[in-house]
Amino acid sequence: METRAVVSGTLGSALEYFDFAVYGALAATLFPVLFFHSLGSTGALLASFATFGVGFVARPVGAVVFGHLGDRHGRKPVLFATLILMGGSSILIGFLPTGQGFGIAAVLVGLRFVQGFSLGGEAIGNQLMTMEHGDKSRRGLLGSFIIVGSPVSQVLANLALVVLSATLSQEQFESWGWRVPFLGSILIVVVAVFIRTKLEETPAFVVNSTVEQKIEKSRSAGLSVLKTHPRKVFMLTLAWGGSSLSFYLIAVYGLSYLPSETGMSSQTAFVILMTANGVSILFSIAGGWVCDRIGRRKVFYIGLASCFAGILLFFTLASANALVTGLIVTLVLCSIQFLSGAQPALFAEQFPTEVRFSGAAMSHTFANLIFSAPAPFVAAALAAVGGTSLVMVFTLAVIVGSVYAVSNLDEGRHIELAEYTTDGVAATVHGAAGARPAL
Repeated sequence: METRAVVSGTLGSALEYFDFAVYGALAATLFPVLFFHSLGSTGALLASFATFGVGFVARPVGAVVFGHLGDRHGRKPVLFATLILMGGSSILIGFLPTGQGFGIAAVLVGLRFVQGFSLGGEAIGNQLMTMEHGDKSRRGLLGSFIIVGSPVSQVLANLALVVLSATLSQEQFESWGWRVPFLGSILIVVVAVFIRTKLEETPAFVVNSTVEQKIEKSRSAGLSVLKTHPRKVFMLTLAWGGSSLSFYLIAVYGLSYLPSETGMSSQTAFVILMTANGVSILFSIAGGWVCDRIGRRKVFYIGLASCFAGILLFFTLASANALVTGLIVTLVLCSIQFLSGAQPALFAEQFPTEVRFSGAAMSHTFANLIFSAPAPFVAAALAAVGGTSLVMVFTLAVIVGSVYAVSNLDEGRHIELAEYTTDGVAATVHGAAGARPAL
């Protein structure tokens, strides 16, 4: 069951981030022309980035709804619902007509909202299904395989766009070529649905599903976690903020920044991003493996420090030289994926079973809403006001804030998740340095 949970989670993660990666890349390059051309070049780019952010705005809504349902009715049924919603909305985007004015643009925004809404439950639901089925001695490693879905999907998304743009004429790519990745999502959906039918509910949820506990869960899940564990939600949100901002700054804004500021071609920028994401896959797994040995927080410290250095180099040394810029982008993305390998375990270990889905999902989606969603939009606006140096300073400041937040989180690699409950039974972190009571 542990293996099935990992495979199911990895496929779900690949689907959700593949669709987001494709949309992010097209939002920076093609969608301004196809859907928002009447707003002028700058207005179209900002409008396109704004629709990209709509998906992130919807995530907290999905986190509240699916977090409550997941804590009350189980992880498995929620994961079926989110998978269908995510795949369905992506396929519909692939069928949208272009050049039809604000009516179709509004439909695009609506489908982006559905994508984000489903992802608000899918992302953490995948992680918890794996964390709660896995052995505590390799929980970090198992979680890292879920995270691998992100860089893998980034590679596949950018590879698909590079191949399509290279083999099709500009007219063909703008007419139907860009639709292929969205329509191809149906393949991942079919495989993931089949695997999820074979999954069982997690032991932690089953143990915590007596009648009395169900009554208690209905009171504590959902938005109530903001009252019962406000400090944890805030610190996790900030801890995840630095890497979230940095990733979308490079993966989305970077596709616009590199051609305009360095003279690099868009196709070269795509290849650099695809290659860097491919290399970073190994660092995701390494982060999960290492955190099982030295702890989740230390892995986050290492990743954030490396990311700080990478962002500094990106805005000072990135140029039309593909090798230099490629190495810098690779440093940033590998740093992010290294700490991301520890993220599923870190988040799961901060909350008791009764509110684990709600607490982890809200923390994760709040970080994405605050730091990821506006990343390309804010970066473009800051660059217009004070140049790219202002974008760099802002990003570095957020990374420093993340380091502070990590220092205020629990180190919980010795916790048995099935025994971690709000009544305090077996919630003590046996032998873990820096452990504190849940707040």
